[in-house]
Formats: sequence, structure tokens, C-alpha cells
Amino acid sequence: MQYQNWGPQEITAPARNELPEIPVERGMVLEDAQSGWVGAVTRVEKSGGMHLVALEDRRGKSRSFKLGFGFLLEGQPIRLMPPAPRQNTAVPAGRTASGSVRVAGQRAQVAKASRIWVEGKHDAELVEKVWGDDLRVEGIVVEPLHGIDDLAGAVAAFGPGPGRRLGVLVDHLLPDSKEWRIAQAVMASPGAAGNVLIVGHPYVDVWQAIRPAVLGIERWPVVPRGQDWKTGILSAFGWPHATKEDIGLGWQKLLGAVRSYVDLEASLLGRVEEVIDFLTAP
Repeated sequence: MQYQNWGPQEITAPARNELPEIPVERGMVLEDAQSGWVGAVTRVEKSGGMHLVALEDRRGKSRSFKLGFGFLLEGQPIRLMPPAPRQNTAVPAGRTASGSVRVAGQRAQVAKASRIWVEGKHDAELVEKVWGDDLRVEGIVVEPLHGIDDLAGAVAAFGPGPGRRLGVLVDHLLPDSKEWRIAQAVMASPGAAGNVLIVGHPYVDVWQAIRPAVLGIERWPVVPRGQDWKTGILSAFGWPHATKEDIGLGWQKLLGAVRSYVDLEASLLGRVEEVIDFLTAP
């Protein structure tokens, strides 16, 4: 992130009530006109009935300021306003979280033999939150694998066949990756053709399938190679990240921001819909 050192300059400021009103956004670089402090917005919080914005300078030091007048954006005075209201992604009446038409009075079906497998608990919870109503109508159960290193053995034990299909959603399924080679080997195994479908998204973890704008950020933080990805993400957000409980609580915050399919990336939406279509086809 680059910071501009505007330095001393003469600014003919308009009257306060004529200043442009700009909603604060994470990553925005601002200058506090009174102190000269320049930094990027890292968070906005409400304390004592006031909105405060934290600005982090190029040295990693942070100071908080009250929203309102007294800020410069690209050298121009502005009135800094609270964050713009988030787009309403509430599920419309008569629709499920996946966007499909809700069937009135429809009871959940007895679970069929076919299954959706996902890599972990968080993947399963996200799929359940968005597609759970649809899956219960179809009688399809989502189960976490806790990793795919032994996917071939798990598929062989499952025994896929007509009426007993298997859809697998894999994280970070990119050409020539470890995940890609595992998937290729499974699909070459006996009984897989026509009865097993393995799809994937390009993200390191299913967390990244949540659209950044939903979380009030421009993009997901970049975690340095060699650092645990989830720990690095929570650290970048300024959230607790030292224990497994911290990781779980962090995920619940992220999951809580998801209200419907609109909050997810298209690359995940398409793959899940593809699996459901495969498992429910005659």
C-alpha cells in the first residue's frame, strides 16, 4: 500500500456544509488535517455513541480519530461519514438462501444413499447455510471429509454406483496441484465413471468464497508463505487467532455475514449447483 506525502500546501477549503460527504472504507488513505497523521483505514468502530476510524501509517503505527470534518482525501478536504449501508442480501419471501423457490409445506425427504462430501467442517456449514433447504427437499446429506489425502480409499469404501452417487467439493482444485492429481486418480478408479463427480474452487480455503465486499474489505489479505492461512487471516483482521477456539469463533463471524447465495463468489456457486444437479438427475 502506497502513502502519499502531501506536505505543506495551501488549500482553499469550501464551507464545512459544502464539503463532499465520503463514506469511510477499509484501505482508504486519509490525512488528519490537524495533526498531519497519514494512514490507511484499518477498522471503524463505534464507542460512546461516536464512530472512530483507525489509521495505520507506513510504519505500522495506528491512531484513532472521530469521523466527521478535518480529513483530507487525495489532498482535498472531506467530511468522513460512517460506512455505507451494506447491500440488502436478505432472502426474498418465497425463496431459499440459494435463490430457489421455496416449496410450501414440503417436508424433508428421507436421506438417500447419495452424498455430498466436502473437505471440512467449515465447508459443510457454508453449504448447509445456503443450500440446506434444497438438500433436505432432495434428501441429500453433506458430510465433511477432514482432508482428501485418502480420498481414493474413502470412495472405494463408499462403493459408488447407480442410485448411490457421490459429489465431492475440493478446495484449491487447480491443474497439476496435489488436489488435482488425487482427483484424477479417483476418477480413474473402478465404478467412478458416471457415479462420482469431483469439482473444486480455486481458493486456498472455503473462507475465500465469501465475497470481500460482504465483510467490508476490498480484497482478502495475503498471507505469507509458510504461515498458517487461517491464523494469518484472523491476524490481519485484528481478531484473536492463537487457539483452535479462536479459529472457530473467527469462522462463525465470517459465516454470520453470509445471508444468501449473493454473498458468495460465482466460482463456488456454480460448482455446488453442478454437484446437486448431478446427484438429483434421474
